[in-house]
Amino acid sequence: MPKLGYKYAMARFSIPNLLIRCLIATAIAGGAAHAQTVGSLDPKPLPPLAIKADDPKAPANQLFGRKTAPAPLEARVIGYYTSGCLAGAKAMPINGKTWQVMRLSRNRNWGHPELIAMLERLADKAPSVGWNGLLIGDLAQPRGGPMLTGHWSHQVGLDADIWLTPMPNRELSRKEREEMFATNVVAEDWMDVNPKIWSPAHIAILKAAATDKDVERVLINPAIKKALCRDVKGDRSWLKKMRPVFGHNYHFHVRIGCPKGDTACKPQPAGPAEEGCGKDLDWWFGKEARSIKPGKREPLKMSALPAACKQVLLAE
Repeated sequence: MPKLGYKYAMARFSIPNLLIRCLIATAIAGGAAHAQTVGSLDPKPLPPLAIKADDPKAPANQLFGRKTAPAPLEARVIGYYTSGCLAGAKAMPINGKTWQVMRLSRNRNWGHPELIAMLERLADKAPSVGWNGLLIGDLAQPRGGPMLTGHWSHQVGLDADIWLTPMPNRELSRKEREEMFATNVVAEDWMDVNPKIWSPAHIAILKAAATDKDVERVLINPAIKKALCRDVKGDRSWLKKMRPVFGHNYHFHVRIGCPKGDTACKPQPAGPAEEGCGKDLDWWFGKEARSIKPGKREPLKMSALPAACKQVLLAE
C-alpha cells in the first residue's frame, strides 16, 4: 500500500463508495505535516501580505499562518474541524513531567483549553499504563484556521497528534525536537503492524486516549485498527472510537467534541455503534482503497470560513 499520509478525519461507515473516493482523494492532496517532516532550528518570519482579511477571496491559510499569538478573546470554537478558527487559544506547555512538545518551530501547540486539559490528563495517565509519557505533535495554530502546510483538519483547536513513540527519560534538546523521527509501527507491506515494535503498551495508550471523557474519536492507520481488532481482549467498547485512515503510522490523532455551550462549533457526525472490525475495515486493504489517487485541493478562501473568523483574525 502506498504511503498516503493525510489528516482528514474521514470514516467509511454508511457513506457511498463514490463519495468515499472523493473524500480520500481530496484529503491525500492536502498532504500532512508528518512527524517525519523535520522542523527548523532558525525559523524565519513570513513576509507581510498585501491581501486583507476582509477580502473574501484571500487565501485563509496565508492569513492565519502568519498569526503568532492567539486572539485575546474568550475561548470559543468557530466552525468545523476542517473549516473554522479558534478564539482565546491556550498553549500546551512545551514541557511537563509526562509530556514534551515536538517541532516547536511550527508554533502549532495551541488549542481550546479543553483540549489542553485532555492532553494533560492523558499524559498524566500514560505512565500507569506502561507508556512513559507523550511526545506531542501538532495541535492548532494560535488562531486556528487553515495551515500553510499539511492538515486538512486541526483548524478549531480540538485536534491533536501524539507520536507513537513514548517520551524518553530526559528532556529532549531543541535539535532533537525538530529533527528526530517518530516510530513507524506499521509493517513494510502495510497489511499489519510490525510485530517487532507493536506492544501491549501501544494498545494501552490508545485505549487511554479513546476512553477519555472528552475524546470522540482517535484516528489510526488501518493496520493499527486491524491489530486492535485482533489483540484487544475483555472490554472492546472503545474500539468504535478508533477510526482507520491512511497515514497515521507514526502518530495517532485524538479529537474531542465541541465544548459545551460553544454554539458556533459545528459537531462532527456521530460515530458508528459497532466496533468497526468487519467488512468496513477489510475495505482499507482491498484493491479499491489502493487504487485511489491524490486529488487537488485548493486552499480555502476567507469566504469559506464562518464570518466570525474575520474578527478572530483581526483581534488585537
